[in-house]
Amino acid sequence: MPTAKLQALNQLNLNQQISTTLEKCKNLNHLKQLQAFLLTLGHGQTQFFAFKLVRFCALTLANLDYAHFIFAHLNSPNVYLYTAMITAYASQPDHTSALLLYRNMIRRGRPRPNHFIYPHVLKSCSGFSESQGTKSVHTQILKWGFVGYPVVQTALVDSYSRFCSDLGTARQLFDEMSVRNVVSWTAMISGYMRIGEVGNAILLFEEIPERDVPSWNAAIAGCTQNGFFTEAIFLFRRMIIHAEGGNDRNEKPNQVTVVCALSACGHLGMLQLGRWIHGYIYKNGLGPNSFISNALVDMYGKCGSLKEARCVFDMTSERSLMSWNSMINCLALHGQSTSAIGLFEEMMQLGGEVRPDGITFVGLLNACTHGGLVDKGCEYYELMTRSYGIEPQIEHYGCVIDLLGRAGRFEETMEIIRGMRIEPDEVVWGSLLNGCKIHGRADLAEFAVQRLIEIYPNNAGYGIMLANLYGESGKWDEAGRVRKMLKERNVQKTPGCSWIEMDNKVHQFYSADKMHPGTDDIYKVLEGLVGLY
Repeated sequence: MPTAKLQALNQLNLNQQISTTLEKCKNLNHLKQLQAFLLTLGHGQTQFFAFKLVRFCALTLANLDYAHFIFAHLNSPNVYLYTAMITAYASQPDHTSALLLYRNMIRRGRPRPNHFIYPHVLKSCSGFSESQGTKSVHTQILKWGFVGYPVVQTALVDSYSRFCSDLGTARQLFDEMSVRNVVSWTAMISGYMRIGEVGNAILLFEEIPERDVPSWNAAIAGCTQNGFFTEAIFLFRRMIIHAEGGNDRNEKPNQVTVVCALSACGHLGMLQLGRWIHGYIYKNGLGPNSFISNALVDMYGKCGSLKEARCVFDMTSERSLMSWNSMINCLALHGQSTSAIGLFEEMMQLGGEVRPDGITFVGLLNACTHGGLVDKGCEYYELMTRSYGIEPQIEHYGCVIDLLGRAGRFEETMEIIRGMRIEPDEVVWGSLLNGCKIHGRADLAEFAVQRLIEIYPNNAGYGIMLANLYGESGKWDEAGRVRKMLKERNVQKTPGCSWIEMDNKVHQFYSADKMHPGTDDIYKVLEGLVGLY
């Protein structure tokens, strides 16, 4: 056999041997043994084997330090090794190291970058400002002539929409793409959803030539996150029809889909649909796991079915902090203060296994508010800040102010408001106002309403409230002035809204609403009910 062929065969055998051995590596010591073997064969600087070692060390063993050690001891790493290291840093995420490594490669002038490296570089731009991140890398892409590659174009669209919130540039790049795949469509839809432009996102979604699960999830999750819960349920049902109707098996919902749908059900109070999704999860092997269980607990709790929520919680074998938080907040939401506090104490008995966070204390403070446990609530507030070092957020301030306001402890309430490190919002002033109404503190109520009007000058409800407060205090001139101001601005009071679930459909109603197709029948029933009394 000729020498060249023999060498090629030996090299092929060695490649297969190294690949097989790598698959059997379970820890860093195993990898080091393989590396030592390669060194004895004179392959210490062989790029192909170095790439395999670096990639396995970084992605499988998750040991970036040793991966970098191997990389740093190579005389001239090629672009594939740079890509492997940058990919590893970006996935950690260690954005600074990823971009510094890319910068060093460019400054050295070798190796020449390829188009595969840029999606990973752009992914690391999230840790930097627009001028330092996406735009700078975009300039490099133009310089090297890679702007026409679809994988690079898609990464640019995602980076501009995700990290810069520059939807104008992202859309321009998207429209200029010669070949758009489902990933680029999904990136653009996610970008619109991220800044709340749900209408544009849905219009784009309807134009996708071929959808996959991530594109459906982008639309459903975006609707849920922006409060378009009915639309999220509508899209979820469409996805189910597509998946089970045989149109496209690649559109079958996954865990992310059902979690978003369960969240929408919880917000709409659609218990029956939530139960159906619960059955769908088990029928299709999507659960149980902590991710799904938390969503089920949250959905059942928001729909008022605490028994089913607790049943799911008790059946969850591996309870994360999110699991405990979901159940504590469900109990607090429905006034089960003693049970919520008891569950927290049970969690604390686990020792350091689960450490409470800010969400835990929101649930506890809510539980204390609903149960009138003022001293207990103050105790938890102190525990949160002093023992756990958790900086109070606007939700915590709102809870504790509501707790103290209901108890009529206004000196403490105002002391907390004055000491807030965050600008008070509608919830804070609304909580103070509620306490003032309970205890007849017209002076503080007037102060709270004035702050609310400053935040939302076009909300007629607050203006009417202030006018009524002036009237009750005999300040008729001030009351007249406020009413005149409301009339001149032509501001409208936000109508009350409610909805019910019937036959797996949500029917939404506004105060004095006559737009529902069943309005005539509804009012006939109401008239009949009124006649009974």
